[in-house]
Amino acid sequence: MATSIFTRDFGVDLGTANTLVYLKGKGIILRESSMIAQDNYTNEVIAVGNEAKQMIGRTPGRLSVIRPMKDGVIADYDTTAEMMKYYIHKAQGKPTFFSRKPNVIVCVPSGITMVEERAVLDATRQAGAKHALPISEPFAAAIGAGLPVWEPTGSLIVDIGGGTTEVAIISLGGTVTSASIRTAGDEMDEQIIQYIRKKYSLLIGESTAEMLKTELASAKKLDNNEEMDVRGRDLISGLPKTVTIGNDEAAYAIQETVDAIVELIKQTLEKAPPELAADIMDYGIVLTGGGALLNKIDEVISEQTNMPVFIADKPLDSVVIGTGKALEHIEYFKRSPHVAKRNTLS
Repeated sequence: MATSIFTRDFGVDLGTANTLVYLKGKGIILRESSMIAQDNYTNEVIAVGNEAKQMIGRTPGRLSVIRPMKDGVIADYDTTAEMMKYYIHKAQGKPTFFSRKPNVIVCVPSGITMVEERAVLDATRQAGAKHALPISEPFAAAIGAGLPVWEPTGSLIVDIGGGTTEVAIISLGGTVTSASIRTAGDEMDEQIIQYIRKKYSLLIGESTAEMLKTELASAKKLDNNEEMDVRGRDLISGLPKTVTIGNDEAAYAIQETVDAIVELIKQTLEKAPPELAADIMDYGIVLTGGGALLNKIDEVISEQTNMPVFIADKPLDSVVIGTGKALEHIEYFKRSPHVAKRNTLS
């Protein structure tokens, strides 16, 4: 389908780990890591996105690979603006005489402050957006997961991202109650790194920890113990070393984060009005985000809450799909442009 000047509006899931862009009328057109490589002396941007991610742990002292986003909000404004500019320009393609600046809806955490929200929107405008408007991540995730958000039915969405975990109860086009913690996938990676460092005196990198999380770890101990060889640097000798890690160890390492997520869900359920709690009991809890792919996470949440738990069809894409669909309500966002003050869409 050809893209016209009328279909240049974007939905952006600017995540801690990954950034996805949804082009109105076309779908997801870009998916890259939320990373940037820059020269430490000149601050010149060397690489952005997936190209920057490939440089992790392999750069000379002059270069650094950083994540401009931390816990779902901007940690470094200038590099976030550069990263957004790269993504928007890449998504737009080569400008023409008829090109216009796009309207952009950006996902932000539901617990964001006005200062943090303004920083995200300013960076998006600086990157070339005509209008930059926010939507809360759990609401976007619920839309993207296909939940009946416009109906008088309670839906509970759990979005486990890289930097934050967000839980929200949604009904009649609005967020009834929500809660978030800045504990999610990145925290699991860090816990795996610290566990291996403490037990084996072995230092591993972020990429290795992420691989262990996705390929070996689970939300609870499994009956059949799988193992994986892990390479890193011995902290005692300073030489390369390989150790074998079992999935029971990986599960133990991330247990604290899993427990925190379950507790957040319980706390949100306690605030639910009785009628909506009954709906959730009938229809279940829906998981989105990269953390929804953690082995057995749905079983653990179901066991702890005594409710059915389902993983969205496209958990990694739910937020950006919902953001893209929210472009149909662009005029509403122009009239009510702050998530920090309101979490509803009507």
